[in-house]
Amino acid sequence: MPLFASHPPFEVSMYRTPLGLRGDGEEPWGPVNEVNLGYMAEVTSGTSHSGAHVDALAHMTIGPDDHWYAGVSAHEHLGDRGPKVGDASKLPHFVTRGVLLDVPGYRGVDALAAGEPIYADELQAVAQRQETEVRPGDVVLIRTGYLSKWPDPEALARHRTAGPDISAAKWLLDAGVVATGTDTETYEVQPAPDLGSPANPQPVHTLLLIEEGIYLFESIYLEEIAREGVHEFLFIALPTKIEGGTGSMLDPVAII
Repeated sequence: MPLFASHPPFEVSMYRTPLGLRGDGEEPWGPVNEVNLGYMAEVTSGTSHSGAHVDALAHMTIGPDDHWYAGVSAHEHLGDRGPKVGDASKLPHFVTRGVLLDVPGYRGVDALAAGEPIYADELQAVAQRQETEVRPGDVVLIRTGYLSKWPDPEALARHRTAGPDISAAKWLLDAGVVATGTDTETYEVQPAPDLGSPANPQPVHTLLLIEEGIYLFESIYLEEIAREGVHEFLFIALPTKIEGGTGSMLDPVAII
């Protein structure tokens, strides 16, 4: 599944199998089992930021005190089992109007090139071309076309980390969105065209997630609704509320 390079890999390991139960002498239902009933159970490990997911407010930190949204600091609110404030257990359910802004569709290409920025004026132009109004409370999903190349690694590399720049983030903030997402693992364009001073490699995450508490979705598959020309829909995403988590894997749906 799509995964940011420095995250731990997602793995599935079998913990119980029919042969293993028999070999270990386990009898989950007692000694009477004439039909040789067995079962399988696995252990999964990985990050909550595997594949399609939403970032919790405690995902990104900044500054010498390693603080996140609302000035909550890792020095005071981070335990051995995760953040105590702004963790995944506090993630809301998202049931709201969704908007797709299809940037490759607007440009007439399959996918944006690697590291291609999306600026605010282009988002505005895409919305106007689609006759799609962005309203307060919306979840705005921005397509770069990256996942149209999944799972070809060479093709993905030619389109990796296109995305919104800081001007686009400000445009979304001014529009009053509650969350926004892309089909990439990083949401924002990388490397950032404008690092600012002092230099910040992820200014969009800083503005939206850390400073303003706007939730970010990443690795959202947008190819189907783009092919259908769907730009407005009911967006539903129900995060798994795990205490101490910094995000949640999910399977969002667009109801049209």
